[in-house]
Amino acid sequence: MVSLTEENYLKALLTLANEKGEVSVNELSKHLNIKMPTANSMMKKLADKKLVHYISYKPLRLTEKGRKEAALVIRKHRLTEMFLVEKMGFGWEEVHAIAEQIEHIHSTAFFEKMDALLGYPKFDPHGSPIPDKNGKMEWIAFESLSHCQAGDSVKLEAVIHSSDEFLKFLNSRELKLGTRLKIKSIEGFDKSMTVSYGKRADEVLSALVCEKLLVSK
Repeated sequence: MVSLTEENYLKALLTLANEKGEVSVNELSKHLNIKMPTANSMMKKLADKKLVHYISYKPLRLTEKGRKEAALVIRKHRLTEMFLVEKMGFGWEEVHAIAEQIEHIHSTAFFEKMDALLGYPKFDPHGSPIPDKNGKMEWIAFESLSHCQAGDSVKLEAVIHSSDEFLKFLNSRELKLGTRLKIKSIEGFDKSMTVSYGKRADEVLSALVCEKLLVSK
């Protein structure tokens, strides 16, 4: 059985993986706020369990077994977030820390029941895909709001790097998934956008905020 600590490493590796499925030890150590020797030591243990391809001074890659293990941890996390929002009334900014604890429960039946009660959702409260029970994820290529043009009308589909502080910021601006936005203008100097939605006619969003919002046209 994979330990709690090992699950956190596997989840980080899958989250940080680039287009080639690779992650540097330096990236991993920074993300987990640990020292590189500690990360290297854990990679050797995970390699012994056939979960990671590990060669000194080379990028790290999950094995197929490791990728599935990581995806199933993410599945439990995102299902839990959805359950907390949909069935227990938590705000989307409140659920991450709770899900971090519940994701390490080793009971397939528990999460299958949760999935059924939710009606088998494909996405979590932040718009991220929920892996199925085999660890497969349905990716949809949404576009960053920052790549859109003045005059575009878009729908907010997901948020990335959704820290509690960022989600509270979105709450304060009455921005939630499903919101339709009209881009009125884009500032040439700093790329901030003036948008309208709901009762807000001239809301200014910084370039940093726009980069974190994923939309469809």
